[in-house]
Amino acid sequence: MFGTSTYRNPNQISRGSNFFLNLFFILSSFICIAPIILVIIVSFTDEMEILKSGYSFFPQAFSLKAYKYIAASGQTIWRAYGVSLLTTVFGTLLSLLITCMYAYPLARNGFKYKTFFSFIAYFTMIFGGGLIPWYMVYTHIFKIKDSILIMIFPYLLNAWYALIMRTFYKTTIHESIIESAKIDGAGEFRIFFTIVLPLCRAGLATIGLFCTLNYWNDWYLPLIFVNDPKKYNIQYLMYQYLLSIQFLSSSSSFSQSSLAFRDLPSESARMAVAVLSIGPIIFAYPFFQKYFVKGLTIGAVKG
Repeated sequence: MFGTSTYRNPNQISRGSNFFLNLFFILSSFICIAPIILVIIVSFTDEMEILKSGYSFFPQAFSLKAYKYIAASGQTIWRAYGVSLLTTVFGTLLSLLITCMYAYPLARNGFKYKTFFSFIAYFTMIFGGGLIPWYMVYTHIFKIKDSILIMIFPYLLNAWYALIMRTFYKTTIHESIIESAKIDGAGEFRIFFTIVLPLCRAGLATIGLFCTLNYWNDWYLPLIFVNDPKKYNIQYLMYQYLLSIQFLSSSSSFSQSSLAFRDLPSESARMAVAVLSIGPIIFAYPFFQKYFVKGLTIGAVKG
């Protein structure tokens, strides 16, 4: 008597809307990825082709001169990669540990001095000591200038990351979990390392990714504190290459007809420097993304 009707979930979008949403995100992803693809292609493009036709996704001539020019440095570039990997790995682990340990008491209601230490974190975000006192602390007090440690210590604690982690503790770790652990006889350090940190994998992945990018992309600390070329990281070494290429390209001693100038892959070398600088850090994103997604499903207080 009544016609049959198909039940439709009110939260389900239509096929047309789904198509346009997917199309929008595909185009957005392409817009984000296209510049990286262009940089990679230009780094393998012949220098004369770039000067003639400009940057193109479909160049007529390819060349490895840019990478050969950079590889001519020999062991220098591999040593710089080693320095960057060392400072990034140990710096990220130490920074993550110190940040989490600083933020944890600030999230506890029973910590008497949490207001004072929170104020210190806020204060350092607003006011800084300036370049000269900062330089003197590391060169005259800690005396770690021109060493690997100088590329790790200044970034060990970031007040903004600590406040983010404090908020994550408050919204993820319920007081009942800590009280239950105390009743079972667990101490503060055991609660922190065996209960709190495993429940905060999403926060750890987020702050860890920030710290990793901060250490890997840093070139300012070597510029200020490091004089030994053997202790340059990859970012500062690439910065030196860019300065050398720019100087040689603009020097009056090189004319347009000079063979040395024509063989210098200035434009493609700039792109090759960018590729070599960002290459390894790309592999860190899937690692952090994996733990970030898994951490989102952990931490709820179950009845």
